[in-house]
Amino acid sequence: MASKDLLLDTLETLWSHKLRTFLTMFGIAWGIISIILMVAAGEGLRVGQQRVSESFARDVMIVNAGRTSMQAGGMRAGRALHWEGTDYLSVQEQAPACRYVLPELGNEVLERTAYNSGNLLVVGSLPAFAEIRSIGVAQGRFYNSDDQAQARRVAFLGSEAKKQLFGTHPVVGETLHLFDYPYTVIGAMKPKEQDSSYDGFDVNKIYIPFSAMLRDFPGKPPATPHQVDRLLVTPNSIRTHEDCKWQVRRALAKIHGFDPQDKEAAGIWDTVEDAKAFQTMTDGMKYFLGAVGLVTLFLGGLGVMNVMLVAVRERTREIGVRKAVGATARSILWQFFIETLLVVFLSGGLGMGIAYGLCALVNLIPMPPFFAGLLPTWQSGLLSLALLGTVAILSALYPANRAATVDPIEALRYEAGG
Repeated sequence: MASKDLLLDTLETLWSHKLRTFLTMFGIAWGIISIILMVAAGEGLRVGQQRVSESFARDVMIVNAGRTSMQAGGMRAGRALHWEGTDYLSVQEQAPACRYVLPELGNEVLERTAYNSGNLLVVGSLPAFAEIRSIGVAQGRFYNSDDQAQARRVAFLGSEAKKQLFGTHPVVGETLHLFDYPYTVIGAMKPKEQDSSYDGFDVNKIYIPFSAMLRDFPGKPPATPHQVDRLLVTPNSIRTHEDCKWQVRRALAKIHGFDPQDKEAAGIWDTVEDAKAFQTMTDGMKYFLGAVGLVTLFLGGLGVMNVMLVAVRERTREIGVRKAVGATARSILWQFFIETLLVVFLSGGLGMGIAYGLCALVNLIPMPPFFAGLLPTWQSGLLSLALLGTVAILSALYPANRAATVDPIEALRYEAGG
């Protein structure tokens, strides 16, 4: 049989059994839609949570001074510790596994501009602060190494701080008075979602070079003039994370005379470990949703298999007639294969189109920060199509092969008796 004739005959057969064809296509399409949507929901949750987490910081360890819980070097336990403004230099030198070691100092300061006033938190650190704390630039620039080296009075505004102090006016080049010190505004940050913090949301702060911060707004009593609030540390890579943490604690122990094993003396909020734990959780949810989708896919496969088995059994007489007029078993099997393949590809394409279309429609709706929408993956679509397609083809070829090997007279008698 020519290819054209075979295709026309196949289409005619499928059209003459519309209900059976519809049920088969529905089972395949529904299985594909379900698993794509399940996996897309899991992926959207994972990506959304990751974005929110990274909006706070990227692989940062926040090192806070605490109280010693162990005796060391003849000094008693329970001693209060404080980090000094030069500690970060020694720690950076003694911690090669760490990429950045930054000091951070913040104080609430009275601000005034030509448009408004406020009492916001002013934060001083080094230029790398913007990178590791995910502070994007919307206007102008963040302060740089020259600003830090020369202790320039320059300020970078959080997005909400900008609105409060300047409204909708351009800010770059404007003068901002912090107490009585005139600072030049050099930039403003992009708005960002933030689900955690240790001293308030970044959008509400004003950022100045660390050197200017120590000079103009040092720690208030009982803090010493050179005391800082905390150190921010990032490892060279995830692989060096634990080495970096140990080297930081060891360096601080050497500077301040406490046991490096004393975790109470140098408390570390480790966002790297938090990210690992979060990834484990979101991966678990993704696998759970994928498993639910696979169960749905399996049930859909059973439905497809039942429909195909019944459909081929109903066509035993047709197979007998074809053999009686000279058709070979191979040609009969080939026609059933083409029919099933056509049904699989049509229903598979329809299912994937509907699933991706639903994802696109849902993603038009504003999403909460922790959910990035339905993010389908091509792997889930191809996997479901391959599994259901294989089930459909095997379910069609197995009974067709058995019927094609039966004597034509027996096949006609079997169907007539049915």
